[in-house]
Amino acid sequence: MSGASTERTPVDVAVGVLVERDGTGREGRFLLTSRPEGKVYAGYWEFPGGKLEAGETVHEALARELWEELGIRIGESFAWQELVMDYPHARVRLHFRKVYDWTGEFQMREQQAMAWESLPVASHPVLPGTIPVLQWFAAERGFTGATHRD
Repeated sequence: MSGASTERTPVDVAVGVLVERDGTGREGRFLLTSRPEGKVYAGYWEFPGGKLEAGETVHEALARELWEELGIRIGESFAWQELVMDYPHARVRLHFRKVYDWTGEFQMREQQAMAWESLPVASHPVLPGTIPVLQWFAAERGFTGATHRD
């Protein structure tokens, strides 16, 4: 596609970056989930979340999506990064929010898998929109080397 007339309007997506912290507040492992069967990029690993519905804030959409997908209730979420990704099937504006506080037992309500990860990520393959997040983590944490397997 070329030219402004053919630009696709991005769909806003709330993305939860659930991060464990130790007693001093230092960030540790983070949660990745696999995309369920029947969805585009099924089997790829990503941070959980979903599209904003009309009238929702990013936090409200994230809270709803994490309840629907994982069966957890979140506390506060913190705006972290934004990224526009052009996938063949959609153009999305990803609103990444860090979450440190949640309650409930994780339930994989879409038959997806979950993994608590650190760098380098063992889960494979990772969704293209996930790779920049791993690079942001690496920069924040002073991590050098590959953040994931190709």
